[in-house]
Amino acid sequence: MIQWHWVSSALCLAGMILFTITGITLNHAGEIEAKPAVLTRTLEMPRDVLDTLNAAEASDAAPVPNPVATWLADRLARPIPAHPAEWSTSEVYLSMPTPGVDAWLVVDRETGAVEFERSDRGWIAYFNDLHKARHTGLAWKWFLDLFAIATLIFCVTGLYLLYFHARHRRMTWPVVALGLAIPWFLALLISHTR
Repeated sequence: MIQWHWVSSALCLAGMILFTITGITLNHAGEIEAKPAVLTRTLEMPRDVLDTLNAAEASDAAPVPNPVATWLADRLARPIPAHPAEWSTSEVYLSMPTPGVDAWLVVDRETGAVEFERSDRGWIAYFNDLHKARHTGLAWKWFLDLFAIATLIFCVTGLYLLYFHARHRRMTWPVVALGLAIPWFLALLISHTR
């Protein structure tokens, strides 16, 4: 049990530190001022690239075609995601958020005018988005699931070790009971004030 406890704690260490810090920053998000760095660009899409865009199947399940994505990536110096775009008769809208960054682009399907905006909210927003798995992708979500399992193992083995050593430490169970009672009491108190 001790080995499970220390291995799970070693696996959880970096994640627990990150989640502790970002828990505090998320709890005080309104008090932490951030000035996002906003970048806007306008481009003019050449006729042949625009024709490729307009020839594509315009459904909300369709991504921007590869030749168009390559042209945009070269001009904007950033990758264009392959997820579905929003298509209408007049424009194509592509949302491009990443942790800590909101970005989007719009292509006018008649004129080829491209408008791009990227708003970087800073490092705190980046780590807060990691905490919430916001715009992080599948690999990060899998990591969070594995982290949660390792944390659960850490807590359960810790509870077993508390049980094992409790006879030598009189305050073990009162402190555990307090640790359980405080959040429950606060949760019930909050639910009655809503």
